[in-house]
Amino acid sequence: MTMVGPENADQARLLRLLRDDGPRSRVELADVLGLPRARFTAEVDRLTAQGLVETAGPAASRGGRRSSLLRVGRQVRFGAVRVGDGRLEVALTDGELTLLARHGEPVDVRLGPEAVVGRAVELLGKLRAEAGLARLAGVGVALPAPVAVREGTPVSPPALPGWHQFPVRDTIAAELGCPVQVDNDANVMALGERHAGTGRPFDDFLYVKLGDAVGCGLVLGGALYRGAASGAGDIGHLQLTEDGPLCGCGNTGCVEAYCGDAALVREAVTAARAGRSTALADRLAAAGALTVTDVAAAATAGDPAAQTLVRDAARRLGQVLVGLVSFVNPAIVIIGGAATGIGPVLLAEIRGVVYRRSTPLATGSMPIVLSDLDDRAGLVGAARLVSDQVFAAC
Repeated sequence: MTMVGPENADQARLLRLLRDDGPRSRVELADVLGLPRARFTAEVDRLTAQGLVETAGPAASRGGRRSSLLRVGRQVRFGAVRVGDGRLEVALTDGELTLLARHGEPVDVRLGPEAVVGRAVELLGKLRAEAGLARLAGVGVALPAPVAVREGTPVSPPALPGWHQFPVRDTIAAELGCPVQVDNDANVMALGERHAGTGRPFDDFLYVKLGDAVGCGLVLGGALYRGAASGAGDIGHLQLTEDGPLCGCGNTGCVEAYCGDAALVREAVTAARAGRSTALADRLAAAGALTVTDVAAAATAGDPAAQTLVRDAARRLGQVLVGLVSFVNPAIVIIGGAATGIGPVLLAEIRGVVYRRSTPLATGSMPIVLSDLDDRAGLVGAARLVSDQVFAAC
């Protein structure tokens, strides 16, 4: 049975409703779509013939003849890939974007795109084979990089040296024989929040992604906003100071140079060598290097120096958010990607800066919260990214 995709806008809307809300009755769906019964039945029959839709049992009785439930077909499976923070993550989801299987492993992006993308294809192939699938409905990819979405390529990515204009989308599509969509990880994680996280009830929100790369996904009017050239939300390289630390992009004083994981580690090493933190100094002596996990552990354990450097980074991030909140006026700000343990310290400092310095109109009822999806946001969002293409009218 070959899955092609919806043939018209009504079929596309039907698939997206089932993806977003789960199984629904025929009667309910026909009402929501505003279609006459005969037309609705014909559209469902065409989708069923492709394996895109199937019956999921009887619906609850509303009096009279009982309707049946419809759901996305069980053979509709999306692949998801996320590269970043030293890891390669791949997953398989169903048509409602529920994670069914996943695999993660350390990765060195400096090995180059051929090696990393090749490994992602290999892992997706294994997940597909284990699920007994002939092909995937589509694959979504999240990269810690500016991405030209129309071309499916990263553009001059500081966090991915050697990946400039590598055809990530076309390479995976050729290997797996299915549609592929690529976007930067902050956008993808915002989509994950919109589908299954704290952002679900909100049409306007900001998703701030921390980690090796710092970025921001904007959901405005219920849809991801990318800007004219897919560059919206690239806050990591806004300049905070002219004489600040050198950033991976080659400029100085960028947000990422102060707030990214590498910046936290750099400051932690300085504190350890200067004798300001016994905990960090002991860890540095034992391991020969520090990681952001070490910094988080020290801060969580109450180490004053580690807590200070986390607060300093959070305060600078808060200063950036003051401008974004005033400009965009989101309903909520969601923060994800922080190392385990430091979220509460970060959040308290960010809230203090934003609520103190923003206008009452912009922040009067605006929560600032940590993501509750954790590392699932990127995988769910990647599946959402490609499903938007697959579940669009041909």
